Amino acid sequence: MTYFRELPNIEYQNFLSESGGSQDYILMKNIFLRGKLRDDLAVNFVNFTKYTIGDGERPDQIAEKLYGSSEYDWVVLISAGITNVQNEFPLSSQQLYDYVTTKYGEEGANEVRYYETREVRDNMDRLILPSGIVVDKDFRIPDPDDPALDFLNPVYGVSYWEHETRLNDDKREINVLKRSYLNQFVLDMRDLATYKFNSEFVNSKTIRVSNTKNQS
Repeated sequence: MTYFRELPNIEYQNFLSESGGSQDYILMKNIFLRGKLRDDLAVNFVNFTKYTIGDGERPDQIAEKLYGSSEYDWVVLISAGITNVQNEFPLSSQQLYDYVTTKYGEEGANEVRYYETREVRDNMDRLILPSGIVVDKDFRIPDPDDPALDFLNPVYGVSYWEHETRLNDDKREINVLKRSYLNQFVLDMRDLATYKFNSEFVNSKTIRVSNTKNQS
């Protein structure tokens, strides 16, 4: 991911056993610096467009499709508000199958996790009961077309497999930054990743933390 190339550096004191002394520093990326969308961009929905992630599609592939370069995969993730790809990005069909069967077992995956309502309408097409309400297995309502004679059991059993599939599918719909705002966002990110002069300043891309070995 090219996001890490955009991050500035930090020289951190080497505490390893093979350290060469108090002036021995390790150069690393400043992962404590996290880019985000500028507030005036983030709150304005006209700056974004909805995107549905395809099965097995990766952030770099989305960036290639939307921005013409896979190197902007980090822009896709930041504009979608994704900080943990492993947990917040949808799994492919094969990955989902492996995850569910490992978690529940092949037979357990098909067992009912909970029950929810089916939609019920009367003969005039009026909504009596919406779908998707979690209820008990024996939940019943009077028949809207003949309440004195019969009861309905409009209940559907949702398996562990279907539950996990729904959770995974919910991750597919993301907001992505429109291409016309891409350059401005990248410039803002690079400005954020440029150090201003301070007591730890080495150069505009590097700072050095205090040497605690010389501190009493």
